[in-house]
Formats: sequence, structure tokens, C-alpha cells
Amino acid sequence: MNDAAPIRLLLADDHPVVRAGLRAVLETEPGFAVVADVPTAEEAVTLAALPGVDVVLMDLRFGGEMRGSQATAAITARPGAPRVLVLTTYDTDADILAAIEAGATGYLLKDAPPEELAAAVRTAAAGKSALAPAVALRLMDRMRDPAVALSRRETEVLQLVADGLSNAEVSKRLFLSQATVKSHLVHIYAKLGVDSRTAAVAAATARGLIRR
Repeated sequence: MNDAAPIRLLLADDHPVVRAGLRAVLETEPGFAVVADVPTAEEAVTLAALPGVDVVLMDLRFGGEMRGSQATAAITARPGAPRVLVLTTYDTDADILAAIEAGATGYLLKDAPPEELAAAVRTAAAGKSALAPAVALRLMDRMRDPAVALSRRETEVLQLVADGLSNAEVSKRLFLSQATVKSHLVHIYAKLGVDSRTAAVAAATARGLIRR
């Protein structure tokens, strides 16, 4: 990228106040240009496919069908795609892993100060990883103690269990057999040192592995 060229930003968040606040903060930064802001993940995918976007600031939760991690995967799968910087209030393992595995270059929390947000945007635009300190710490903890860290699939299964889905409903949602779902739960119980769905959800929530 030419040093004189601004970093062109696309904002994706379903809250108008958040989008307006982000735009106000980012437009005061030298070298930034907000080219559009959209309320849905689907619109973000569409606009990110057009020329003229360098970094997408992506929330994870939207009111529509598509989630931020799904939009991130769709955007980053294309050749020459813009970088995606996740900006959200969620810092559980489930959210972090989903976003990073989907191809996000960075992961920042919405309570980040403006200077940290600006630095993360510049880092992401340069193709380098931009992680909030708390997020980096969670990932390091997983690497230090992999034996008790839930896999991406185990985290997905347990999150759906926490959301109240039965094994049959989880199997349909994730396109798995019920036997596979049960196998994942057995591994989850062993890793968390529990013996029931309720205890697993409670333990994982207390450790910040899933949302409640």
C-alpha cells in the first residue's frame, strides 16, 4: 500500500450508535477513511468483495442469520480480500477461536481506548496480528495447558448445550451424528472434571470458555 494512501475501512455492526461512534473516532485519525458502515454481516460480505476496502471492522453478533465469524470466513476466502479486525464485547474461547479460525487478522474488545483501536487497525492493514491483551492471554493459556483446553468443535457443542439444545438438536445444527455429539460431551466432561451437562456448562462458563 502507498504510504500516502489512506487505510479504507468498512464498519459492520448492528447497533447504529456503535457504528456512529466508531466512525466519529476513526475519521479523526490521520490516514483513515471510513468508506461505508453496514448493519448486517451479509452486507459486509457483499461490500468487502468490492474494490476499495482495506480493513473490515467486524462485530460477532448480528440480528440476522449470518454471524460475524461466518462473514469473516466468507470475506477472507476470496483472493486479495481485505483484512478483518473483529471488534466485539465477547472474549470467550468460543468466540475467539471461531473468529481466528475464520481468518480474522485481529481481535479487539469494544472497551479498547481509541489509540489502541487505531493501532490495531494499522497493524491489521499491514497484515500483522492485532490481538487485545486479554485475548492474547487466553490463547497463551490454551497453549500452555492443551490437555484441558476444549477444541473448537467441543466448544461449539457445549455452547449449544448451554443454549438449551438437546443432543439431537445439536447434531442437526452441526451436521454431526448423535453418537459423535455424545463422544464430544464425554471428552468435555473429562477435560472439565465433571459428570453432567449442567456441571459442564457451569464450569465452562466460570472459566470464560462459553457465553451464558
